[in-house]
Amino acid sequence: MKKYGTLLSIILTIIFGSVYYYLFYPALNLSNINFWIFAIIVLLFFIFLYTILTLKYSLEELFTGVKKIRKVKIQKILFIIPFIVIIIFIINFTFSPLFNSNAYYKRIKVKENIEFTEDIKEADFNKMPLLDRDSSEKIGDRTMGQISELVSQFDISNQYTQINYKDEIIRVTPLEYNGVIKWLTNRKKGIPGYIKVNSTNGSAELVKLKKGMKYSSSSLFNENIYRKLQFTYPTKNFESVNFEIDNEGNPYYVASVVKYKGVGLRRDVVGVVILNPINGKSKYYNVKNVPSWVDHVYEADLVLEQVNDWGKYKNGFINSIIGQRDVVQTTTGYNYLAQDDDIYLYTGITSVLADESNIGFILTNMRTKETKFYNVAGAEEYSAMDSAKGQVQQMNYTSTFPLLINLNNKPTYLISLKDNAGLVKMYAFVDVADYQKVVVTDSSKGIKKAAEAYLNEVSDETQGNLTIEKEITIKEITSASIDGNTIYYFKDTDDKKYKASIKINKNSLPFIKNGDKVKIKYDKESDLINIIDIEN
Repeated sequence: MKKYGTLLSIILTIIFGSVYYYLFYPALNLSNINFWIFAIIVLLFFIFLYTILTLKYSLEELFTGVKKIRKVKIQKILFIIPFIVIIIFIINFTFSPLFNSNAYYKRIKVKENIEFTEDIKEADFNKMPLLDRDSSEKIGDRTMGQISELVSQFDISNQYTQINYKDEIIRVTPLEYNGVIKWLTNRKKGIPGYIKVNSTNGSAELVKLKKGMKYSSSSLFNENIYRKLQFTYPTKNFESVNFEIDNEGNPYYVASVVKYKGVGLRRDVVGVVILNPINGKSKYYNVKNVPSWVDHVYEADLVLEQVNDWGKYKNGFINSIIGQRDVVQTTTGYNYLAQDDDIYLYTGITSVLADESNIGFILTNMRTKETKFYNVAGAEEYSAMDSAKGQVQQMNYTSTFPLLINLNNKPTYLISLKDNAGLVKMYAFVDVADYQKVVVTDSSKGIKKAAEAYLNEVSDETQGNLTIEKEITIKEITSASIDGNTIYYFKDTDDKKYKASIKINKNSLPFIKNGDKVKIKYDKESDLINIIDIEN
């Protein structure tokens, strides 16, 4: 045994390394920290075997100190490990923000001073993601529970990726095998479908596929989606793997490929691998050539990390610690918005002191990473959430993270209030500039009614922000009662349409008639102009 100890140590180490690689499949990339962990563990295993198999003296002699092992070779091999660690530390130190603060600042390009009302479209409540992830999961569970033949064999994945599909905002998530035995008994047919939940109206369905999905996160051996990706592209660094569907409803896994500076530092996405879970075929796309139906190329945590570097290192590393002039950071939360067939990440930007106000917010396209900063000062999201809950504190509702919308040419928070069962019971609209302006409406009346109630409530409070004043001649006038408030609708001699709440002038509005000339004030032009002041 001692004669062939070295050769046997090498053979057993190769076997151990192969098993380790198959089980944990680290990327074979020098910039990936998992590769170095793999290399060090394999090296330690070899040293252990080599020591045991080339041992020339008995254990009794070793423990009694009679003789010593000739350990020159082992010392040389052991020296490699601290040498590797030191080299990695030196390399990463040179790539740290201390010497490269400008590179960290430029990790993401942020277009600043974008006009909110010009760039953000007026809220379309038919395309508004009113349901958050938790509510979508509960709806998905109920949908799955109605299909008895699948419940015992499959579970629902917790992915629930939010995407823009055929001009609808939905969340999609695949079914998964319910354990090892269920994988063995169902793997030939594969996973039969995926759950689709509409984030606007809460409708859900199980989409059944003609051919089942063979590759998934719950599959074993070479059919595991992560192992399949890494074995197909052994040198690529994979981080996030999202489940999405294309415009025809075909399922795919979209795996982001990242590149590091140094070892595990300053990561950024350089491309994606799109894998068909039915047949296992895949294709790599450069980040600039990703198909338009893909919505998630960049993960939220990566975007937030890069935005925080942008806010931290604008004026150098030293300033980020001492002085902290113009240092800002993201708030502790985010949400997704849909616009122009893409999904955007929204989060507020606040000072490094993390007070209860925002200096603005950013929107990041999750496919292209195009990022814009809107200089809109106002309440921090959690202050708005507390304000909304405070209106119905006796209900003990929980608040979702706000959606930032353009409502009547003003940045406004839209918040859903949920009960203990996760059902949306009320909608709250909160003025971003003044979070004390909040209106809460029962969700059973619908989101459009809730928006109208908010606008009617705050219309008489906006007279200090007048932008347009003119005189019109009334051509037609009618009125309607909405949620207990009387709303008047006008058409002038130029056929422009207007509406006004009774609250803005209770003494004049009821007496205005066709042919009257009136002076009005309003914030912006639109198809239906909202009057904020009127005089007969």
